[in-house]
Amino acid sequence: MGQMGFYFDQTACIGCKTCQIACRDKNALYKTGEIFRNVDTTEVGEFPSVRYYSTSISCNHCASPACVANCPSGAMYKDEETGVVLHDDDMCIGCETCVSACPYSEPVYMEDEGIVRKCDSCYLLREKGESPACVAACPMRALDFGDLEELKVKYGSDLVSDINGLPDSSQTTPSLLISARDAALA
Repeated sequence: MGQMGFYFDQTACIGCKTCQIACRDKNALYKTGEIFRNVDTTEVGEFPSVRYYSTSISCNHCASPACVANCPSGAMYKDEETGVVLHDDDMCIGCETCVSACPYSEPVYMEDEGIVRKCDSCYLLREKGESPACVAACPMRALDFGDLEELKVKYGSDLVSDINGLPDSSQTTPSLLISARDAALA
């Protein structure tokens, strides 16, 4: 198996945040600021030519993750089989170096626990043959997760990793494939 990651169909996303809520529920994230998947809606243009697009982003399980490269304790690591970026809570010293290193601001410092946590692509659910909570919950089927090469075959060759509002993909090579709206590319 190669590098696994997320597919996001921005053309289908309606910004309902169901994926975000499912992630929060699955990971018991109930405090403000504790969120592993974030949905933002952006408006562009001027009246009468206003357009919008929504973006649903979590950990991108990057091929070259800055969080892993900068973690002094080894708590952040890549699963050798799937390429997914995982976190060992027991090894975390709560220094937040990974938080500041990630250009996507995805690892989250959990103040009550004194450690960092992050999206693990619902690793335990996937081991049971299930989809990540965000993917399963999306009413528009705008999210998918799997081997990147298989996702490219399934969803087409016009997928991108760079859209307005996201850091340049050359920084970490995110495992994120997007069917982008034109408004997000302008």
